[in-house]
Amino acid sequence: MPSSPESSTVGRPRQPSVLITGASSGIGTAVAERLAAQGRWRLLLNGRDEQRLDELAARTGGVPLAADLTNPDSRARLVDAAEAHGGVDALVAGAGAGWAGRFDSISGAEIEEVLDVNLGAVVHLVRGVVPGMLERGRGSVVLIGSVAGCVGVRNEAVYSAAKGGLVAFADSLRYEVSGDGVSVSLVMPGAVDTPFFRRRGVPYHRSRPRPVAAGDVAAAVCEALRTGRADMYVPRWLGMPARLRGAAPGVFRSLAQRFG
Repeated sequence: MPSSPESSTVGRPRQPSVLITGASSGIGTAVAERLAAQGRWRLLLNGRDEQRLDELAARTGGVPLAADLTNPDSRARLVDAAEAHGGVDALVAGAGAGWAGRFDSISGAEIEEVLDVNLGAVVHLVRGVVPGMLERGRGSVVLIGSVAGCVGVRNEAVYSAAKGGLVAFADSLRYEVSGDGVSVSLVMPGAVDTPFFRRRGVPYHRSRPRPVAAGDVAAAVCEALRTGRADMYVPRWLGMPARLRGAAPGVFRSLAQRFG
């Protein structure tokens, strides 16, 4: 069940808080701006670029909480700071890192970064905020995955593995906490028109799927927060190849080898 406000001691509804990671860029920024426009949420904004985070906070009225999620101490301080600001009623885990190229050319350090940012840090952060949600009997966890985690993508083996781990994590966590008032949603976009590809050093070159706007992903996140829906693809038609892989894996792999 998606989170909802609770009554304060003076009888007025408390504004629920949402912690958005990766808020200083791309999807995270778009989510923050869309939620700010709704006027329903108190925004706790996390990112590593302090200047951009402060600028976003000034625009949205959010609270900037700069932290490196891959650092355990920094991550723990973020959770403590979020709790000090009223707790976390919803988490939107939008921080991510990419890498593209043949698997035999990626370095060990690059493997660690991709796995840590996209999977390890997310799991640890969720572990930090979910107990408070369970104690309050409500909450929402929205993970930003990728269609690459559902079907695998050539030249993105490690990234696909990390996002595939999120799929299994989301399913497993959902089974555990759904009866306790906490919803777990996984938003799976294809290519998104953000600085992501510039940061990874390899531009997006495929003709399909065409990159979607970060605002489209943000709209899906907002729907997930509102409804608690489990899986959302952006654009929606990307759910078809994922279902084909599950129903006819041999056919899917033949097509992917030829066209992917």
